[in-house]
Amino acid sequence: MKISVIGCGYLGAVHAAAMAELGHEVVGIDVDAAKIESLSAGIPPFFEPGLPAILASATATGRLRFSTDIADAAGASVHFVAVGTPQQRGGNAADLRFVNAAFEALAPHLKAGDVVAGKSTVPVGTASRLSARLESTAPGAVLAWNPEFLREGFAVKDTISPDRLVYGVPDGEPGALAASVLDRVYASAIEGGTPVVVTDYATAELVKVSANAFLATKISFINAMAEIAEVTGADVTALADAIGYDARIGRRFLNAGVGFGGGCLPKDIRAFTARAEELGRGESVAFLKEVDQINLRRRQRVIDLIVELLDGQVNGKRIAVLGLAFKPHSDDVRDSPALDVAVQLRGLGAEVVATDPQAIENARVRHPQLKYATDANTALQDADAVVLVTEWPEYTALEPEVVGERVRGRVIVDGRNALDAVAWRAAGWTYRGLGRR
Repeated sequence: MKISVIGCGYLGAVHAAAMAELGHEVVGIDVDAAKIESLSAGIPPFFEPGLPAILASATATGRLRFSTDIADAAGASVHFVAVGTPQQRGGNAADLRFVNAAFEALAPHLKAGDVVAGKSTVPVGTASRLSARLESTAPGAVLAWNPEFLREGFAVKDTISPDRLVYGVPDGEPGALAASVLDRVYASAIEGGTPVVVTDYATAELVKVSANAFLATKISFINAMAEIAEVTGADVTALADAIGYDARIGRRFLNAGVGFGGGCLPKDIRAFTARAEELGRGESVAFLKEVDQINLRRRQRVIDLIVELLDGQVNGKRIAVLGLAFKPHSDDVRDSPALDVAVQLRGLGAEVVATDPQAIENARVRHPQLKYATDANTALQDADAVVLVTEWPEYTALEPEVVGERVRGRVIVDGRNALDAVAWRAAGWTYRGLGRR
């Protein structure tokens, strides 16, 4: 099929490359000329495992190309809108400027029978409004809402072999048309057994934000239990193991630590809360404000532990911060707990030396005042304390005895509960995890 993807950021670039890898003819559109130039050369402007290979493969075959001209979307039968919906400045609601602009720019190039599939995460009610707008600006085009469920670090797999597909479509023939067209787009995944949920616009919009709200709540729940564990002498990791055996609960996402970050969960739960308040049902999701607060408190707890272990004096102390991305296998530092911890420690007067396998340059753009090291060994040299805040495999595999020979003080705070506490203590380290004895 001929497909256009409007917006070639993280979501759009992965989607465009994956669709071309599946055999479709794809054009990716973005207003950022530098980004388009990089993608056209087969070079992703961000780190995502597996993306360089399919990007190079798809561009080499000619099935994938990129452009800054929205007119190049004309002729495609399916148009995916994958632009960002950041948090509004000075508020919690989603900023829909880019979504609105994409639809306005695309409308003159649509023909009757075209399907526009929204993939951006938007407040419930957005699709209905945009559908009404399309009726007047592009008669005969049909809007579907097809939310994404990508995990950074696994985005290529999640696009090619998703765990579910959701289509929000209108009633009647237009909805049937949209669903049948999307079935053709995702034929490979559907043949492989991926379940398809065909529903209305509002439900499709709520599926995405509800999933993120649930995951955020589960993470903050175990972090709340970590707060209780710390004052009672309990071990939150053993607690998570025990309750995780309950099939109704499950063990995944019950890892206590410094909390969640990134470009999705924090801003999505805030936008969800703001939208619920607009609808007069703010009390229904009021708990999400506490979920957000618990999450932010865990960052402060990591800092408090460092201060405590350095006898209340961090000014002038050299602290190695291992990790800057919000999660491993990513270079994303948006709302990153790791970067936040590094910045706050420096604000207390510490000499912070931070490192990350992929995220240093992105972190440097946001916080050039930090000192960065390109590898862990350099960051660890003569450190008075170490804090692990992103659980990259190369950090969790560090040997405590070897690290001990580089540092000045054998003090470590494990912000992800990812290290073997027994092994580190046996090597003479003062080890502290979050919610662990």
